[in-house]
Amino acid sequence: MPWGFAQPQPREVTARYRRRAAILTWSAIVVGALMAVALVVSVVFLVRADQDTRNAAYGYLALVLWVGIAAGIPVLLALAIPAARMRRRVREQQG
Repeated sequence: MPWGFAQPQPREVTARYRRRAAILTWSAIVVGALMAVALVVSVVFLVRADQDTRNAAYGYLALVLWVGIAAGIPVLLALAIPAARMRRRVREQQG
């Protein structure tokens, strides 16, 4: 080890950090719940479109929901991964 080298110390977890971790966690939960609801609604739309040819527009609505779900996956990952890391750091600091 070179002279004067010290391991970097992790900074203290503040109340603001804990609050941001909670906000990110709940945001990820809300986005995930919206995506689950969109998936169920899209299946209902597909069933409805399959029942009668006059309801074919529901099939297109299901496709629009699938595009929304596909677009929401990166958003969900962008919220959930930092939230998990932040919450783990908060737990390690407390325990």
